[in-house]
Amino acid sequence: MGTDLVELVGQLRDTFERGVTKPYAWRVGQLEALQRMLVDNEEVFARALADDLGKHPVESWVTEIGFVGNEVAHLRRHLDGWLRPRRVPVPFHLWPARAKVVREPLGVVLVIAPWNYPLQLSLTPLAGALAAGNAVVLSPSEHAPATSRALAQLVPAHLDGSAVRIVEGGIPETTALLEQRWDHIFYTGGAAVGRVVLEAAAGHLTPVTLELGGKSPAFVDADADLEVAARRIAWAKFANAGQTCVAPDYVLATREVLDDLKPLLAKAIRDFYTADPSRSDAYGRVVDDPHFRRLTALVDPARVVSGGRSDAATRYIEPTVLDGVQEQDAVMQEEVFGPILPLLEVGGVDEAIERIVARDKPLALYVFTGNAETRRRFLTGTSSGGLTFNLPMAHLAVPGLPFGGVDASGMGSYHGEASLDVFSHTKPVLDSPTRPDLVSVAYPPFNALRRLLVRHVVAPRRRVR
Repeated sequence: MGTDLVELVGQLRDTFERGVTKPYAWRVGQLEALQRMLVDNEEVFARALADDLGKHPVESWVTEIGFVGNEVAHLRRHLDGWLRPRRVPVPFHLWPARAKVVREPLGVVLVIAPWNYPLQLSLTPLAGALAAGNAVVLSPSEHAPATSRALAQLVPAHLDGSAVRIVEGGIPETTALLEQRWDHIFYTGGAAVGRVVLEAAAGHLTPVTLELGGKSPAFVDADADLEVAARRIAWAKFANAGQTCVAPDYVLATREVLDDLKPLLAKAIRDFYTADPSRSDAYGRVVDDPHFRRLTALVDPARVVSGGRSDAATRYIEPTVLDGVQEQDAVMQEEVFGPILPLLEVGGVDEAIERIVARDKPLALYVFTGNAETRRRFLTGTSSGGLTFNLPMAHLAVPGLPFGGVDASGMGSYHGEASLDVFSHTKPVLDSPTRPDLVSVAYPPFNALRRLLVRHVVAPRRRVR
């Protein structure tokens, strides 16, 4: 495996160094081919996602196939403008030099994708890397084997095989990949593996983007439209059976609000998935047995106010709401990443912000309120990868918004122009003519005239008032 990967990476590096991936026409061609792959094989990808995660075709379109298509279209539409050199002003003492900033591709990059959105989180960073002009190795997750197989079959049939390669496999294959020298590593997944990726990258001083997760809170204010809030929280939480890095992990509200919210959440769940979600084709399944066992162990029957049933044979966990949850409970010690929604009582905005700030910075923060002052307080008083008012998860669907975490929830961001930034080097370029040589005022020896010019032209002092 190691020898094969050395040869594979060497082939991709040769492709890059020959300049194959750098022309604008090549980049646009790869994005167009990626778009055709999605359109022509929509049913293939939908079946794979259903096999891996029990996803309904509509959910697969909204969160995976169509999502990637929109991202690719956005990149194609704006790429020409984003790649144009950007002029920057030059200080007077360097005139008549000209300065500009140029984006250049990094080289050969590695994209390691997770299993929960195995198509979206494989192809969205891949599209950004190709738009930036890189050669790419994509490593899909072995925990979504049907989607991994589909990518392994279809990507080589549509994209330039001299510049884009798929490497399937599990821990041994990923470990071998991380032993290679890359120009960038883009990893999406859990914090534990993220640390492994970061440590491996340090050996080659390779820059890394980590898209991690964390417990993303939702605060529901007393002035919120509770019916709408309940439906939107239930939609965001239980889509993909809760296996979403930006799903609301827990809800904070006053006791009065929680008591009003509970029946509305139960109603939203019934409206979405019927009284028996196990029979609903719109409700997915937990990815594997270890994940199922971990999740069911987090459910305290004494705190269940809605749902709570499960079936190990089909890895089904009913959309479950827990009330009376305390900070020390097991369900609050880790990211849930499943269809279990804890409700925590707080005294109001102050305590909610205190609870959020006391934890690691989340990947997303959701606030349901109509109060401008409450919005301002959450905006200035908390730190999170993203902040959304009244509509959880929707910020991912805005290509112009960078998506990423902060501190424990990740480093770096992508989507839209941010994808071009993360997979490019922003190179400063200065072009100075040799005549006239005005820089000579700074050359030694430093006589009285030059001292005067340097002090008043090159580095003029400013009077402090």
